[in-house]
Amino acid sequence: MLKFFELELFQQWFFEYTSRFTSIDPEYTRNIVLKTAHTKNVCKEIIDIASSLGLNQGEINLATAIALFHDIGRFEQYNRYQTFADHKSENHAALGINILKENLILENIDPEARDLIIYSVLHHNCAVLPLKAPEKELFYARMIRDADKLDIFRLVIDYYQNKEGTQNVALELGLPNNNEISDFVISDIKAGEIVKIQNVKTLNDFKLLQLSWIYDINYHWTFKCIKDRNYFEELFESIPKNDKTTEIYSLACSYLENKLSV
Repeated sequence: MLKFFELELFQQWFFEYTSRFTSIDPEYTRNIVLKTAHTKNVCKEIIDIASSLGLNQGEINLATAIALFHDIGRFEQYNRYQTFADHKSENHAALGINILKENLILENIDPEARDLIIYSVLHHNCAVLPLKAPEKELFYARMIRDADKLDIFRLVIDYYQNKEGTQNVALELGLPNNNEISDFVISDIKAGEIVKIQNVKTLNDFKLLQLSWIYDINYHWTFKCIKDRNYFEELFESIPKNDKTTEIYSLACSYLENKLSV
């Protein structure tokens, strides 16, 4: 599906491209480094997911290329707007596709592989995947969505535990950090749905949105990683405890356990 030398060329271009984003501003540099590290980790996660599904090497190479490019738009997004909030700037997935096309990165590979990369990158950040799409496109899109979520869990939990001791406004999407939680957010999770971004008003709402991602996990390997790495427990540690949050945490955990038992 994708030859190893093609993946190597993609990797060389990625690191050359991202190295252009430099600044004397330490906050700028921190967020560029953060996104570069995130991309590397998502590549590792998707290789594990793809391997668990029995994919051949060409298919694993393709999945890795999708992971490599899934956030390529984030660098220019942050450069232009100093935010990772799409609703305050522009859709970073669409921006990424434009960057790949402008740089002719995908021109010389197999057309089917090119179409799968474009589809998966473009849809990796959608609230939900389209109901009607070819199964192969959905298959790769589901893999990148799972791999992306796994590393975002790691990244935000590290941040919420405040290991660095400093605030990162870009990671918080500029949301107020108070104890308020929207009733709409609670309702979404009780309904077994991903929290709608328009209902997110505070940082705690955003944390609960991340908890609600469990309803959009696709593969058994991913569920197992969430369980084994204690992501839910550690995420919940950063959320104010009351009857409502405890209830929805319990619902999410039950959903996870049910998926693992299948």
